[in-house]
Amino acid sequence: MRLDKFLSETGTASRSESRKAARAGGISVNGDPVSDPSFPIDPEHDEVSYFGRRVHYQKYVYLMMNKPEGVISATDDISERTVLDLLPDKYRRLGLFPCGRLDKNTTGLLILTNNGALAHKLLSPKHHVKKAYRFTCERPLSQADCVQLEHGVDIGEARPTAPARLSLSGDCAGEITVTEGKFHQIKRMFEAVGNRIITLERTAFAGIPLDPTLAYGSFRTLTQEEAEILEGR
Repeated sequence: MRLDKFLSETGTASRSESRKAARAGGISVNGDPVSDPSFPIDPEHDEVSYFGRRVHYQKYVYLMMNKPEGVISATDDISERTVLDLLPDKYRRLGLFPCGRLDKNTTGLLILTNNGALAHKLLSPKHHVKKAYRFTCERPLSQADCVQLEHGVDIGEARPTAPARLSLSGDCAGEITVTEGKFHQIKRMFEAVGNRIITLERTAFAGIPLDPTLAYGSFRTLTQEEAEILEGR
């Protein structure tokens, strides 16, 4: 791997910043100064320092974000604020993207990664990845409503929704777990039983719960255990 590519992929410096740093003597490989940004390195074994700071290589990055309301799940947009806009430059350089989408006004757990193959697998319908949401709705849910939502409802697709799990914490509040990711799925499911979602928050994804200490708009890297849960699916 080229040295400047390594620095770019680790979020340390852009290609142009790497060239300037190399000319200034700010980059060393295995203790030796390197002035050529195209210098080939082995990211798994060579020790790279950038102005005296050791740069650690990590092929894939996984972030957990508590998405706030009013922000869209996209990498860029000409008129809307995106989840990437909530990240510092270091992470925005890594080619991260949201693993799946949350509606603009839906809050909660969103995974951001640069592992495209894993994201594709997690979002594939055949893998039935569980997604849990806390909700409030416009009117009380009857027992018949709950049965319909759990068994599958017609939301205008070729097939009814897959079975879901529903637990109520009040007449108009509870948690629903689904294994699909259709467009506006939960809102459409509630509309199918004559109701309307008021608030929606994702509380878990692929077996990983939302960190309760994360404020809206905050993020952290996944723990090793959480990353292994994702990669092991």
